Amino acid sequence: MRLKDKVAIITGAANGIGKATALKFASEGAKLVVVDLNNEGIDQTVETIKTRGGEVTGLVVDVTKREEVEWLMSKTIDQYGRVDIVINNAGITQDAQLLKMTEEQWDSVIDVNLKGVFNVAQAAAKVMIEQKSGVVLNASSVVGTYGNFGQTNYAASKWGVNGMTKTWAKELGKYGIRVNAIAPGFISTSMTERMPEHLIEMMKKKSVLNRMGTPEEIANGYVYLASDEARFITGTILNIDGGVVL
Repeated sequence: MRLKDKVAIITGAANGIGKATALKFASEGAKLVVVDLNNEGIDQTVETIKTRGGEVTGLVVDVTKREEVEWLMSKTIDQYGRVDIVINNAGITQDAQLLKMTEEQWDSVIDVNLKGVFNVAQAAAKVMIEQKSGVVLNASSVVGTYGNFGQTNYAASKWGVNGMTKTWAKELGKYGIRVNAIAPGFISTSMTERMPEHLIEMMKKKSVLNRMGTPEEIANGYVYLASDEARFITGTILNIDGGVVL
């Protein structure tokens, strides 16, 4: 087991990539704290992990609220005594073209996708500095490098995540803390499955592999970057995108 007895916090773990990552981490021996605003979804993630023999705690936390993030860290320390890995997976979309995007759409995406990542990473870093070890992994996107029609807010947030990832890697390396990000391409989730068929086919054709990725394939990347196999990797944005950006 590559993550045996490591304590990992995963945000946005009620479904999709976050849930798949939580299940994969549990199978690799990690002790988990899974976080989301979706209470029912978190309960399902916790139940699945426990059924498979994993050790997990589920918490409802709004990552945009600093006091709730501080409470998350406190609860994790109280239960497990340390924080080895944080995965900043929580994120939202509110798509609209530039001339139609509302201030609310801009603010909500920046608040969750950028401020939320900052809040969790800052709180975790304080713990990890004391430990002299830790791994912070952020959810980016190929959109954060190449842009995407109708996603000004999302692209800006993920570009910001890339910048924070590289900055934190430089700041925290001296404490034995590694910081990396994964930039997924088009991934098949319950959300994309509800999209019109022609849009799904369009996304598939953008990949040189002619298909969409799976949440499990992103989870595999997170396991690698969290493990000691990647102990000399920091400040990297790992594209897992099926060649979309070639």
